[in-house]
Amino acid sequence: MSDGSRKAPPKSTFHFVAGLGSGVLSAILLQPIDLLKTRVQQSGSHSLSAAIAEIRAAPHLVPALWRGSVPSALRTGFGSAIYFTSLNAIRQNAARIPLLAVVTSTDPHSSSLPKLSNTGNLLAGAVARSFAGFILMPLTVLKVRYESSLYNYSSLGSAARDITAREGLRGFFVGFGATAIRDAPYAGLYVLFYEQSKRRLSALSNASSETKVTRMGVSTAAGINFASGVFSGVVCSVISNPFDAVKTRIQLQPDGYRNMVHAARRMVGEEGFRALWDGLALRMSRKALSSALAWTVYEELIRRAEVTWGGGRVRGSL
Repeated sequence: MSDGSRKAPPKSTFHFVAGLGSGVLSAILLQPIDLLKTRVQQSGSHSLSAAIAEIRAAPHLVPALWRGSVPSALRTGFGSAIYFTSLNAIRQNAARIPLLAVVTSTDPHSSSLPKLSNTGNLLAGAVARSFAGFILMPLTVLKVRYESSLYNYSSLGSAARDITAREGLRGFFVGFGATAIRDAPYAGLYVLFYEQSKRRLSALSNASSETKVTRMGVSTAAGINFASGVFSGVVCSVISNPFDAVKTRIQLQPDGYRNMVHAARRMVGEEGFRALWDGLALRMSRKALSSALAWTVYEELIRRAEVTWGGGRVRGSL
């Protein structure tokens, strides 16, 4: 601001708040889909209709559909906050490395975030997600068990006390190996596909525009970001679903599924390869929509911050 009367908030703080808001919103809206995915994956029955029937039999349908929404919102909200904050920090620093940076075009783009090469986007997404996943692992375990019908926890406190008593601190990190192997490639590929898709769609939008513009409109940018998010979420969900199915079994039944390799072998041996793709449609739907919604809201908040506090202040130096 020219008069200096308005100060931009610290960059990392704004990215944290923007990530938190977008994560909480997507988690609450899409919790029923996540709940159904957990129920389908927990037993190996492969039946979505059975999971729906079980939930419909509950005394109160709406609370039953949103069971686990508190741990889910906490995990997804703070997970998104940590992820977007760390991702931005990594990308800002990676942009200074010639191998990871990319020449920025002067054409209008749907995003104002740092631009990296394909390798840079892949590595930045994987590292940021692994870091956030480890920090939020206890909430992930609580969320999965609270959603499952295998446990009758009445509150998050009772769930935490039971896990501590039965399994100790280690119980809050069961399935981290499968989670990391699932999330790191997923996040890396997601950022890569997402940025490539945005770049191509932005170029098509600019090519179809009859007049030269210096800044893309809000609706156009949001549409490009959302479409790119859905596409990337679908592709990456298909690739990473086996790790998600294995992770869910380990977290719900740690005594029966000791580790990732043992769980995968047992699932395939007893139920066939189909077990590795349990919940794919539900996970694909939720991940595509939640990722697209979270990224679209996050990027729009960043764009608005740049307008409010001046170009470059929010995405400037750390």
